[in-house]
Amino acid sequence: MPLKASQRVGLGNLGLRAWFHLLFAGVRLIQRGKIDLVFLTNTQFVTFTLGRIFRALLGVPYVIDLQDPWRTDYYQRPGSRRPPGGWKYQFARFQAWLLEGWSFRRLGGFMSVSQHYVSDLRVRYRWFSAVPADVIGFGASEADLVTARTLQPRSPAEGGPPEPDANVIRFVYTGAAGPIMPHSLKVLFGGLRQFKRLRPAEAARLRFEFLGTSYAPPGQGILTVAPIAEEFGVADQVIEVPHRLGHLECLQIQARADALLLLGSSDLAYSPSKLYPYFLSGRPILGLVFRQSYLENLLNDLSCATVIAFTNEQPKDGAYLQLCAFFGQALAGFPLESRPIRNEHYFRREFLAETLTGRQCALFDLAFARSRRGEANDGSDDPDDKQPVI
Repeated sequence: MPLKASQRVGLGNLGLRAWFHLLFAGVRLIQRGKIDLVFLTNTQFVTFTLGRIFRALLGVPYVIDLQDPWRTDYYQRPGSRRPPGGWKYQFARFQAWLLEGWSFRRLGGFMSVSQHYVSDLRVRYRWFSAVPADVIGFGASEADLVTARTLQPRSPAEGGPPEPDANVIRFVYTGAAGPIMPHSLKVLFGGLRQFKRLRPAEAARLRFEFLGTSYAPPGQGILTVAPIAEEFGVADQVIEVPHRLGHLECLQIQARADALLLLGSSDLAYSPSKLYPYFLSGRPILGLVFRQSYLENLLNDLSCATVIAFTNEQPKDGAYLQLCAFFGQALAGFPLESRPIRNEHYFRREFLAETLTGRQCALFDLAFARSRRGEANDGSDDPDDKQPVI
């Protein structure tokens, strides 16, 4: 449904606008292509209902990849910001309550970026423990990084990042920011404010670039990081480019940064996909994370970053001191003794794209095989051993 037409009745959600079209297109594709398994992976959760419908109509099993939680109490937790959207948010909550369990009830397989999501579903639905599930995050591709380094960078006039300055130490963050991680930003800018008071001349060499912080097209987008920097009196050292940047362009920018910023969310299950290309870039990483979060544990396992953990309830003085020490290391050129010994073996086993693709295929095979065995148990002949089409 065209956005201009649907907005007249207050409907902007892409999943709802595309639902019927996806249903009819999916039925045609499954019938014509003799598809054996459907894979649903997106954040338009209402489209997950199509998996069960395809199964009921055409007998094809389906696997769902949950990148963010569908049902969540995030906005009801102490210290969380107000939920956006008014009645639309309440409608989304009701929709999640009504449709999540129904959509997952006939799953052939389930994958998620976080073990927290799997555990929550097992607590919420007793039957979910019988569903084959695996935690498979977003992998990083070395081939992508090689390609990105060959690209000609865009100039600032073309919507690219600021020009490099030999006298400036560039701390770079790529991707959505602002409303989803205000606590981490406030700790970062609070530490920078303290460092400016202690060492003003040296602190002036530090520049913080937040690039591609929204999904808006070039020339558009609302600043969400700069206002927080203004609040802490450090806006003169912060640059924000709000429009969306492409994947390869982000990889190129990361590889040329002096240090990379990784900001945690108050959602303790948050698992940012940018961590893995950050790792491959080989650049120093500063991780500002909530204590006892999944991201804190992951960074400790990978041993690839200077990790500064904090909580909302406790004073931030310790975090500010750690930040000042990290800024001092940056000014000294990040001496080797200040950098952690990276767990390369763990990364390649768990987060390299080729490895994760193999695990995805194994999950697909399992879902496909379970479906065929179910048909055989219903009295049909055993299927030939064949490769499933997805």
